[in-house]
Amino acid sequence: MVSEPVTTRRTQIPVSLAVAPDPRETNDAALARALIAGHPWAVAETWHRFAPAVIMLARRALGSESEAEDIAQEVFYRVFGKAKTLREHERLRSFIFSFAIRVLRTELRRRRARSWLSFQQPEALVGAGSELADMESRDLLRRFYALLDRLAPRHRLVFALRHLESMTVEEVAAHMELSISTVKRLLERATAKLSRWIEANPELAAFLGGARWQR
Repeated sequence: MVSEPVTTRRTQIPVSLAVAPDPRETNDAALARALIAGHPWAVAETWHRFAPAVIMLARRALGSESEAEDIAQEVFYRVFGKAKTLREHERLRSFIFSFAIRVLRTELRRRRARSWLSFQQPEALVGAGSELADMESRDLLRRFYALLDRLAPRHRLVFALRHLESMTVEEVAAHMELSISTVKRLLERATAKLSRWIEANPELAAFLGGARWQR
């Protein structure tokens, strides 16, 4: 008896490779969906797209380059861990900034609580939109941030968002989850205090004389 050869039939399954889309052509909503789905390219793109703005916000609020970078790391650690809680995908930017403001608020409270233990001066910073190369300007900027350190955390953050980050009052209220009237009240108190302190320092007053918030 001759046995017939056994043949094995293999189903031809087409193989498709998942190719990440061009991040530059991905809007915030699509990026949010990809981030929630856990795509590695979305994690990298979220950082590249939003980290510079978060770092700049932290630099302006804290007056410290190194602390700003640490803040950004903490912010995005939380963002990536909580991405699945984002319901309105098109609001990814606001979602990230809400974490940034919470982390900054905590840092400002911590800094204020320990301020009596330290006499460390704020770092010289490439300040709000201009290159400060000479030592005199850097020293004046240190003095300005030393005055900001005297503000209560909420007052300081409202002031920084409005005048250093150039947000509207409505944007500040939305990001900080406060009413517009509360933001206006906090901003008025912060500005009044800073103005008094700055007027007591003629050199600093001259340096900041063109600031929008003093007009």
